[in-house]
Amino acid sequence: MLQPMTELVRIGWKLYARGQSPFNAAMSYTVNNAIIGAFPDYEIDASKVFVSRGPLTPAQNGAAIVVSGNLAFYWDDNSGINSAKPTDKALIAVLNFDKGLAVTISEGAERSAGSQTIVLPSNWAGNEVQAYLGFISDDKKNIANSVYLGSIDIN
Repeated sequence: MLQPMTELVRIGWKLYARGQSPFNAAMSYTVNNAIIGAFPDYEIDASKVFVSRGPLTPAQNGAAIVVSGNLAFYWDDNSGINSAKPTDKALIAVLNFDKGLAVTISEGAERSAGSQTIVLPSNWAGNEVQAYLGFISDDKKNIANSVYLGSIDIN
């Protein structure tokens, strides 16, 4: 699950990679917290996966909806609440389990913008995707826990 978004995970987990790579930290967390079921029918609970982790104030009232075959992300501008700044950049991941692929953005729209649309591959029509939204500070020193925005059918 994490492999298609390796580059984003390297950025999003860098603060939690003590003594291991960011990817390994994310994988360890996912195996210990997001795997459900019993052998041999294990599954990943997408709602328990983090694509980024850190102390930065997370997205507030995030949502993702399909617009003309692409995915539009929305959030409230919560700048000024705790560590949130208007210049924080969106970290976005859209995972397509059926295809084993992901579309990721590591420096998206600013928190103050409140939205960003992600162009999805046209062959994802009819697939279900998992959407995540996090933030990274403008200086790249702080990262927010990602927020799971749900499972979305791309039509």
